Amino acid sequence: MTAHKPGDPTTLNRLYGRSQGKPLRAGQQALLETLLPRIAVPAEGEVSAERLFGRDLPLHLEIGFGGGEHLASRADLLPDHGFIGAEPFVNGVAQALVHVRDGSLANVRIHAGDALEVLRRVPDGALTMLYLLHPDPWPKARHAKRRMMNDGPVRLMADKLKPGGELRFGTDHPVYLRHALMVMRRFANEFEWLAEGPESWRQRPSGWPETRYEHKARTVYGHEVWYFRYRRR
Repeated sequence: MTAHKPGDPTTLNRLYGRSQGKPLRAGQQALLETLLPRIAVPAEGEVSAERLFGRDLPLHLEIGFGGGEHLASRADLLPDHGFIGAEPFVNGVAQALVHVRDGSLANVRIHAGDALEVLRRVPDGALTMLYLLHPDPWPKARHAKRRMMNDGPVRLMADKLKPGGELRFGTDHPVYLRHALMVMRRFANEFEWLAEGPESWRQRPSGWPETRYEHKARTVYGHEVWYFRYRRR
């Protein structure tokens, strides 16, 4: 295992929470065994557009893609862009593979594991877009260091986004919202907040597909959802 400094979230080598939920259907299991090996991000070495797709093209990364509906929608919308999705939850990976198969999406690569492990291997300045949508809020104060929106991961995101590249962050959790805004204020020299007023973060921007989790948060639980766009300076 790679050595790391205690408390540094960019070098953690373990995942928190469950890795699998309910049993997979036979078709999902078959996709994990057949399709995933063909489109999996390599386990070692540089993670670049040239290596993954055989040519230079705009590169997107979604951290924790859930069921993969946002990832698939964006990949379908932008067929000349390359998309990397990272998700440790096996059931989510299986569902994303269904979307990839049904949409015949040749521009998607999947990492079934920790997104930071992949992000570290992306060349600096290589990403056009980076998505962090409804991450686990870890609402208890003692778990705050596990949140993806912390100084270490955000520093890594800044390094990997090219100038003019965009970070999109969405949440329906008020504790995480306040924490994320506090973190992003410390990165004002790296990121420009693309907001013109309250409607900028209260309404989902065009070209931002709704996720299954977001739809459930809004319609079942009645949560308000907030949307944030940051441009790499």
